[in-house]
Amino acid sequence: MNDEVRPTSRNALYRISQLMGFLLGARFFVAILLLFALYVSTFFLFNREESFRNFVFDYKVHSIIICSVLSILAGGIINRFYDKEKDQLTQPFRSRLQNFLKEKYFLTAYVILNLFSLGLAIFVSHRVFIFFLIYQFLMWFYSHKLSKIIVLNNFTFVSLTLYPFFGMLIYYQTFSLKILFLAIFLFLMLFIIDVTKDTLTKNADKMFGYNTLANRIGFQNTRSILLVLLIITLAISVILSIGIGFKNIMAWYFLITTLVIIGTIFMLFRNQKNDKFKSLNLLRLWIFFGILAMLFDGIFHKYPWLI
Repeated sequence: MNDEVRPTSRNALYRISQLMGFLLGARFFVAILLLFALYVSTFFLFNREESFRNFVFDYKVHSIIICSVLSILAGGIINRFYDKEKDQLTQPFRSRLQNFLKEKYFLTAYVILNLFSLGLAIFVSHRVFIFFLIYQFLMWFYSHKLSKIIVLNNFTFVSLTLYPFFGMLIYYQTFSLKILFLAIFLFLMLFIIDVTKDTLTKNADKMFGYNTLANRIGFQNTRSILLVLLIITLAISVILSIGIGFKNIMAWYFLITTLVIIGTIFMLFRNQKNDKFKSLNLLRLWIFFGILAMLFDGIFHKYPWLI
């Protein structure tokens, strides 16, 4: 009896490991966060006139967001394919889980996800199809070539992260000075996060031919660049908090952002053990709080009776 139970439990554990390996390889949890961010920003930032009912039944919006998530999942898989050797050194636990699945399954999933995304896009319109065809090509090209080119790797990574939001902005044609400053703020935050991440993987990047700021000009000079970017981000946070007005939740978010940036600068220059890792996770967490702040701010203004 025990001999029958053990193989079954081992098989179940193996299947779970395969599933977790695939989800991590496809950056599933990042895609879920982006899905949440896309819905929040689309309804509360870009969509200014459409009612909640019309938004719910707007199949084009949902199709574009689903296409974005499918393309992001596919992009995670192809990026993992090119970064496999480096990930084994920098993220050993995740790499072990991914090894439960053969490469052919990852590549098959990559093709299927892209095809589903493009199939849904052509159903919406030929322009949406072209938009996502370009997106998928750029994600492959980034993983294949651009990820090893200094500065361009950071710039492209951040641009590809924001690409779906740009698509929703074009769809709703909601251009304003506020959205411009929000876009600059988010771009700088993501750029700072990506450069900080490169300082943590400096040795592995150098070993596998990834030309980053950290391994080209050294940590001290990279830290100086980060300082300049953080000060610019701090200034934009102050402008946004004043411009939005302190009756809004988002204004308080940007005001507290100044304290987060000062704390990040302090940790980067204190340079004690794990300070870079702490500052990286602090900025990542603060972006997530920004999505929540946008959600509650939107609910407060559109549906105050819910609060």
